[in-house]
Amino acid sequence: MTDVLVLSPSAPVPALITKTGDRAAYRFLEFFTAQIRNPNTRRAYARAVGEFCQWLEAREVPSISVVTLVHVATYVEELGKSLSAPSVKQQLAAIRMMFDWLSTGGIIPFNPAAAVRGPKHSAKRGKTQILTADEARQLIDSIDATTPIGLRDRALIGLMAYSFSRIGAALGMQVQDVFVHDRRLWVRFLEKGGKRHEMPCHHNLDQYLHAYIDGCGLAADPKGPLFRTFERKPGHPLSETPLAQSEAYDMT
Repeated sequence: MTDVLVLSPSAPVPALITKTGDRAAYRFLEFFTAQIRNPNTRRAYARAVGEFCQWLEAREVPSISVVTLVHVATYVEELGKSLSAPSVKQQLAAIRMMFDWLSTGGIIPFNPAAAVRGPKHSAKRGKTQILTADEARQLIDSIDATTPIGLRDRALIGLMAYSFSRIGAALGMQVQDVFVHDRRLWVRFLEKGGKRHEMPCHHNLDQYLHAYIDGCGLAADPKGPLFRTFERKPGHPLSETPLAQSEAYDMT
C-alpha cells in the first residue's frame, strides 16, 4: 500500500482515506478499533479493505468519497476470477461494513457497496476434516507424556477432541478455567461474542488435564494461561506466555 499513514499496527489508513481529511482517517481507524472486537476478524477485514483501496488507487480514484456502486461491483467481479465464492463474500462484507461506518459518520453521503450482491454460494457439506475416534486415540497415544511438553500437548489435543472446542477458545483458557464441580472436573471456554461455555470432562480428558496441571505445577497460578510456551532454562520448563495458534498447529 503506497503513501500510508499508520495510526495502528492492525489498521493502517490508506492514502485514499487520508486525502478525504483527518476526520475521515479517524473514523476509518474507529471502524477497526471500536467496531470490530475480534482480532482475527480485524486482521482479515483490514487486509480486505486495504487491498480494495490499493485497487482503487491503481485506477486513480482520487478519494474514498467519490467511490460508486460501479467501482465496488467491478472489484467484486474481478475478485471472483481468482477467489472462491466464500472468500469474495468475506471481502465484500468487509468493504460494505467499512463504507457503512463512514456513511453513518457523515464522511460519505451513502454506502456505495450496500446494493452490490456477492456471488451465490451454498455449502452443503463442511470442509473441516474430523478425526474418527480411532484416529484421535492413535494421535493421543502417540504423544510422549513422560515430558512436560508431552503432557501439555496431550492435554490440549485431548481437550479439543473431547470438547470440540475451537483452538482459539482452548488457547485462551486460564488455569482456573479447569475446575471441580459436584466432584467432577469441568472446563470453561470463552467463545465468540463473549459467550461463556462450561461442560463436564470425559474421564480421559480429566486424566490428561490433571496430569498436565499437576505435573507442571500450574495450580499455583490460577489466573495464568493454561497452555503455555516452554522455556529453555533448566528447571523452569514453563513460561508465562500463552501458546500461540501457529505453535499449536505445529503439534500435528
